[in-house]
Amino acid sequence: MTSFSRRHFLGAAAATATLGGYSPILSVQAQESTTAAGRPFPSEIFKARITSVPTDEICAAWKSAGFEGMELTKWDATPEEARDSRAIAEKHGLRIHSVIPGPWKAFNQPDRFDAEIESVKTALRTTSIYGADALLLVPAAISRMPMPDPWAFDIDFDPKTLMLKTVVDGDNAPFAAYIAAHNAATESCIRAIEQLIPTASREGVRICIENVWNNLWVMPNIFAAFCSYFDNPWVGAYLDLGNHIRYARVEEWVKAVGHHIIKLHIKGFKITEERGKLGGGPGDWSRIDEASADWRAVRQLLAEKRYNGWLTIEENRADDAEYSEMLDKIIAM
Repeated sequence: MTSFSRRHFLGAAAATATLGGYSPILSVQAQESTTAAGRPFPSEIFKARITSVPTDEICAAWKSAGFEGMELTKWDATPEEARDSRAIAEKHGLRIHSVIPGPWKAFNQPDRFDAEIESVKTALRTTSIYGADALLLVPAAISRMPMPDPWAFDIDFDPKTLMLKTVVDGDNAPFAAYIAAHNAATESCIRAIEQLIPTASREGVRICIENVWNNLWVMPNIFAAFCSYFDNPWVGAYLDLGNHIRYARVEEWVKAVGHHIIKLHIKGFKITEERGKLGGGPGDWSRIDEASADWRAVRQLLAEKRYNGWLTIEENRADDAEYSEMLDKIIAM
């Protein structure tokens, strides 16, 4: 398998513009932006928030606060509803850039596999009508079994099959059930995503894989390997810059996932005591500006990876103006 290259990335953009019937997506425009300090970055980042459906009130408030787009959770809107939502957003100069179809799917549960495939196909079609170019997908979750503390993971896996060998240094016997469940979920998720790629291609919508404390691909190296496995321009990563802080530093995630990143979420997580060789540790959710994250280093890495796209807030601990200012500061670092 080869990694997801910038050539594939730009190819996907061209295909999206053609298949989706709308202008080239912002997330792949290779533009030079300039920070407040006058330093050029080889990437441009756009600010967004999340809502179910756009309304005039929401759009006016977010536009006034300085946001440029939004992400919707209404994945099963009728075609008419989706067209109306797009019109409302565009009337206010905002872009619907992505859709979130619920917390996660259950591709690892055989009795739900077919139904979940159909629901994601519906979401892909709806996303296209919204004029968005990406669908966030958490393909499965596993739980209710002994597993390592997040900061204790030290995963060894087969790079060809992605099957886990061990998950900690030393004795892995206590985690045998977790390893088996993880491997079974990986196989079923691969099968599901491969079935969804033709629909994604036809609709001009990219499948963006995200982890949401679902206990799968929990370290940077294996999550990057999972994204690489498909070697397809319609599959990449939706990296949440807050979800993974308890496992490893944000910089480690950006370094590993890098060129697979299609979209970014941001939220705060504050570690109370750093543990683990990659910098994870126990903690709790916080505001973005109080998070255990070196946002300057993260911004520099995103520039190095030539990330051009959206940064969407996924928390509600401040008002629109405060959040807009927080993101402006990070983007300008």
